[in-house]
Amino acid sequence: MQPLNKIIETLDLEEIELNHYLATSPNEGWQRVYGGQVIGQALVAASRTVSTDRSAHSLHGYFLRAGDTDIPILYKVDRIRDGKSFTTRRVVAVQRGQAIFTMSISFQVDEEGLTHQFDMPDVPSPDALPTDEEIRQQQAKSWPEEFQDSFLGSSAIQVKPIDPVDMLNPEPAPPVQRCWMRCGEKLPDDPRIHQCVLAYLSDWSLLDTATRPHAVSFMQDNVQVASLDHAMWFHRPFRADEWLLYDQDSPSANGARGFNRGLIYNQAGELVASTTQEGLVRIHPE
Repeated sequence: MQPLNKIIETLDLEEIELNHYLATSPNEGWQRVYGGQVIGQALVAASRTVSTDRSAHSLHGYFLRAGDTDIPILYKVDRIRDGKSFTTRRVVAVQRGQAIFTMSISFQVDEEGLTHQFDMPDVPSPDALPTDEEIRQQQAKSWPEEFQDSFLGSSAIQVKPIDPVDMLNPEPAPPVQRCWMRCGEKLPDDPRIHQCVLAYLSDWSLLDTATRPHAVSFMQDNVQVASLDHAMWFHRPFRADEWLLYDQDSPSANGARGFNRGLIYNQAGELVASTTQEGLVRIHPE
């Protein structure tokens, strides 16, 4: 995760011609582009083509190829439909002439209607929990030397796990995980920026939920994980620079795929967004 100015820079695309946007990837030492980055950038590209009286309410994306962090990503927006209440866009992310990601996004004007939601689970407040960085610093004391510096850098994104797992020494646990998360620095008031930052963050831990019952981790040499698709629904306005509870579970894993769901609440207990994701979880021989 990058400092805030780097996250905003990553999500600030360059318009090179009508409906075409160019983006770069931060150098984080990963071999492939972080999936949340592509989701967030695709949402930015689509939003640039939609009037400001409409906000995104759902998105559905498919990861087609691993993204290369060393070359720019071209985002092409197809203006599918502009209706009286809804606007639909399709975005394709391209590298080396091949699609690496595709996503459909629906926008809607603000409307009043029926209201209900699942109650937020009863969990410790973020003030009572250590940060992910503090937990990793403690866990790293028992890690091999080559992993000592992994995931220990500071970040503008703050995460406080409620039920943390040691990624190098995982133990079997229920397919459920919860954490508080927020952008640690104040964001501009533009609601679209908050949506794009939350989309960026929503991919960070979701797939890990499917690995918890099996005591495996993406940091193990014989474990291969990758996001296959990602869907997200925005229910209510929110701020991504205030604490949000990410309540995640994995109802099923089968066929080298894990299915995961997430509910995102603000501290007032309002359900502000929901996610689903299926990912590849492949175990290779030692």
